[in-house]
Amino acid sequence: MLRAENGWSQADLAERLGVSRQAVNAIETGKHDPSLTLAFAFADTFGQRIEEIFFPKG
Repeated sequence: MLRAENGWSQADLAERLGVSRQAVNAIETGKHDPSLTLAFAFADTFGQRIEEIFFPKG
């Protein structure tokens, strides 16, 4: 949702984060959880706290 609000493609976000587009897709679809380092990178990129972006499963 945040990526789309910024008008970024998965490739755009991946470049900003220094990961592959496939990694962004896997995180967005819930197939993969980001590392703590990557979660901080997401938060920094979107100017939000980690817990505002990622939610526990369950």
